[in-house]
Order: sequence, then C-alpha cells, then structure tokens
Amino acid sequence: MATDYDAPRKTEEELSEDSIEELKTRRNDKNSGTVDEDEAEAAESFELPGADLSHEELTVRVLPRQSDEFTCAGCFLVRHRSQIAEQKANGDAYCFDCAG
Repeated sequence: MATDYDAPRKTEEELSEDSIEELKTRRNDKNSGTVDEDEAEAAESFELPGADLSHEELTVRVLPRQSDEFTCAGCFLVRHRSQIAEQKANGDAYCFDCAG
C-alpha cells in the first residue's frame, strides 16, 4: 500500500475516533455475513474414521485387469504396460514410482 507523505496528518483523537468507527463497521459486517446452519444436519454429512460401514453397499463397477495392463509388484496398483520400469526374471513387474 502506497503512503502519501504529503497528506495532512491526523491527531491521536482523530485516529482513535476513526478506529472506533471502523471497529463498529467491522462488527456489523461480521454479523451480517453469518449463515444459519443446523448443526445436526451438518454433522450427518461427516464420516468418522473407524465408523461401522458393514451395512453399506458399494456401487462401484470393478473391471478385471485388461490385456494391456499389469499389476505392480511394489504398490499392487493396476497400471498400463507403458508404466513398466523394471521386470524381474520371476515375472514381477514394477512401475516407475516403485522402481525409482
């Protein structure tokens, strides 16, 4: 922020009056921006770690590994063949992330 050194300076009284007015304005602005939210409704959307999800069903479609994919022996992720960085004699293939 640029400072105008040629502007007339304010006295201590003027500074304190301005700051009180600014504080009142900020207080009113802070209250006007609040949103009424039902805490119980907001809490329902949060999942706690370790929660019992045994009654839940997954709706994800799982595809088998395709012919142009491999399973990394390091991270066990299914990746495209172009991601093979190293292949061992026993057939284990490693991706770039695990071989590095």
